[in-house]
Order: sequence, then structure tokens, then C-alpha cells
Amino acid sequence: MIQYEQTPYFYLLLLIPIMALGYVLFTVWKKRVHQRLASAQMLSLIAPERSFFKGWLKQCFLWLGLAFITLALVNPQIGTELETVKREGVDLVFAVDVSKSMLAEDIAPNRLAKAKRLAGELINQLVSDRVGIIAYASAAIPHLPITTDYSAARMFLASLDTNMISSQGTAISAAIRLAETYFDDENQTNRVVCILSDGEDHGKDALAAAQQAASKGITFFTVVVGTEKGSVIPVKQGSTVSYKKDENGEVVISKSDTQQMSAIADATNGLFLDGSNTEEVVSAIIEELKKMDKQEFEAKQFVKFKDQFQWFLGIGLLFLVLDLFLFFRKTQWVKKLNLFQDA
Repeated sequence: MIQYEQTPYFYLLLLIPIMALGYVLFTVWKKRVHQRLASAQMLSLIAPERSFFKGWLKQCFLWLGLAFITLALVNPQIGTELETVKREGVDLVFAVDVSKSMLAEDIAPNRLAKAKRLAGELINQLVSDRVGIIAYASAAIPHLPITTDYSAARMFLASLDTNMISSQGTAISAAIRLAETYFDDENQTNRVVCILSDGEDHGKDALAAAQQAASKGITFFTVVVGTEKGSVIPVKQGSTVSYKKDENGEVVISKSDTQQMSAIADATNGLFLDGSNTEEVVSAIIEELKKMDKQEFEAKQFVKFKDQFQWFLGIGLLFLVLDLFLFFRKTQWVKKLNLFQDA
């Protein structure tokens, strides 16, 4: 099995036929000039040792040298063996609250943007762990399956918004139950769910769902975004901004529920954090992940390709050296053999 690392360099081979055509035209022009200046017999008397054959031989050496150096630049690689790559890490699922209360601006720029920033900074710190994303409000939906593709994770994270789930409300238990299905039982890794929310919950069984998940080996990190003082929830329609109101027409004040989030973390021997300081949250979670035993969850075999450019480079340089040290004079021992009329 062979592959070429730098295929654009193949275009350099087009220079060889151009150079060959140029040399042919030059040879024809030179012959005509000689014929105008003197006869063939006179030229043989003037330059008896000059070899017509050696001129072409030198050009062939030059062209072959350029061809092999071009192949060296392309760097042919030959696969000779399989290399096994193992990955060890933790399965980390982000459950991000996308309910309307996450638009509250008691934490800049708003709760949802802060949650996305926290998750993004965490992903940037991961090395060989797998990540997944769940979006939830009154219901939970899978947004990104477990993957090691951090670029895709960042892209899917950025696409989270409060319009993903049309029904209003917040049900943390729905996110917890969906998170249980994210993990691969065949690969027993440490399994962590990181809930990023203001803690408001319109359901009643979030703690029970967390305890059930904990019995299956799932640990919860809960990060509260928002303040206990709370803030209004802006509703934007074009350039007009109003505030969410309840059924009585009163402006709703959304307050974070630290007690709920703390209880979930405690019930699963997890970690509860205030999300106001991004650096502290990221540092605490990364340190906690480092303490966990890493288990192998992926082992793949890859064809290991070996560079072969050095052979082509060596042969190319050899032809160039032969071109430099080959003169236009006739070789005496060849001349004695009389194999060529011009030799």
C-alpha cells in the first residue's frame, strides 16, 4: 500500500518535457548555425573531440535527476505495519438547560451564553476523554452523541439556543434519564454528567432520577449559572424588547436554585459549583476528572506509513552529479571501439 504525501509537486514533472522540447529546438538551431558557418568536415577538424552523443546523455542525466528529486518532494510512503493506538479517558456528557429562563441577564451576557462558555472551556482542556451534549427544557433531546471529535463538540455547543424546544418549563429529570442512555455499557469507563443550569426545575423527581443514575455508576457535576437574587427574562421581537410575564400579568423574576443543584451533586458523590467564575469552575472539574481512574475505551489499528523520499533524493542527486562530471569530449576507450560514428 502506497500513498503520496505532497501530490502537488507532481506538477514539477511537466518541466521535463518542456526542457526536452527546448533542448531539441536548441540543437536544431545550433546545427543550422554550424552549417552556415562551416561544412561538417570543417567542423570535425575544428572540434575533433566534441561528442554529439554526450550532449544528449548529459541532458538525460539532468532530466532523470529532476524527476527523482520531484518524487522525493512528493514523498512516497509505503505502509508496512499496523500500529495500535489506545485511548483512555472519561465519558463526559454536558446537559445544558435551554429553557427561556436561561436568557436572564443576571450573569453576563446571559445564563445560556455563560453555560456555553463554561462547557467550551472545559472541552478545550480535555485530552482523550469523550464528550456528548444534551439540550433540555421541559423535555430533553440528544444534541451530540458521545464522541472524541472536539471540533464537532464545539460546533454543536455553539448552536444551542432557547428555541430548540418549543414547550416551556424545565425538567432536569428528563435530562438525567436521557443521559443514562448515552453511555456504552460494553466499555466501562468513568461516566460523568455535567448539568449546566440555573437550577429551576418544574419537575418533582430530579433527585430520585439522579440517585437512580448514581446506582449505575454515573457521577454528576452540577454548575449553577445565575444568581439567587435573580433577574427578569427578556423577550425580544425584532428590535422590541419586553419581559416575560406570568398568567397574572406580573413580570417574572427568575432566580437560580442552588439547593436543588447541590442536592443532585451530593446524592451522586459529585461536585457542585457556582458558575460565576469560569476559570475556577473549569479548574475544579478538570482536577476532579484527573483523579478518576482512566479506562481504555478505544483501541484502533492504523497502517503505519514509512517515508521513502530519501531513496529518490539519493538517486536524483547521483544523476545530477553524473551530469556535472560528464564532459562533452569523446571518451577515448569508446572511440577505440568505434561503436558510434560520433563517439
